[in-house]
Amino acid sequence: MKEPKDKIGRAEFLKKAAGVGIAAGVGLSVISALKPAEAASTKESVRWGFLIDLNRCVGCMACAVACKTENDVRLGVFRNEVKYLEKGKYPQVTRKILPWLCNHCDNPICTSQCPADEVDATFTFPDGKKVSYKKRATYQRPDGVVLIDQDRCIGCGMCVSLCPYDVRYLDPVKEAGANPGANAADKCTLCAHRIDKGVVPACVNTCQAEARVAGNLADSGSEISKILKKNKVDVIQPEKNTKPQCFYINLDPDVFAKGRGTRE
Repeated sequence: MKEPKDKIGRAEFLKKAAGVGIAAGVGLSVISALKPAEAASTKESVRWGFLIDLNRCVGCMACAVACKTENDVRLGVFRNEVKYLEKGKYPQVTRKILPWLCNHCDNPICTSQCPADEVDATFTFPDGKKVSYKKRATYQRPDGVVLIDQDRCIGCGMCVSLCPYDVRYLDPVKEAGANPGANAADKCTLCAHRIDKGVVPACVNTCQAEARVAGNLADSGSEISKILKKNKVDVIQPEKNTKPQCFYINLDPDVFAKGRGTRE
């Protein structure tokens, strides 16, 4: 299938997603003019973000299936799901589609409240730069990806209850490494094991409508940055001040309000 003229090829996208050496401040200029989206605060060469174009999404759920297959997600829980929500009253009712996943916030509540002790960690950027940081059982890497170290998780569910987006859950099978017998927390990882190798997340690769884009917000030449420059975008619950880095094109705020905090 040929790429649309206004979009870059997947190979070029991967190259740009791992690009380095951007000018200072570029990451902020990409996002700061878009309301109510918040700009990522990182000054590093890579800050991963996610975008869903609801004008393109058809609600086929291929993304949810791909996520379950790629990450061995258990029955009854989802790292990535698609909500079907209704707007209006009978007989004038319309159905809206709302893909739902971790927002990989720039100011995540879940990481600061995790009761696990902090440990020293090192992250290596694609350009070879190494950065030291502190991590708990749930933590944020310097490139913005929010993850869970299930070996250090105690299964307390604190992060699950605090998440404003209801995107975390306790794995019904996986044990918490630091508290055997308890269930470990889990959620979308942005397919960190794939993006670290220069491969897009499974849900992005599977979306036939090309409604999903993951990329480097700190690179003004990346596909996601170009799309954000051309479109008005919204984020879910900006009032929580978590600065979500998952952006939506054509997000209906009324429909979201109905779907907030619910699972189907």
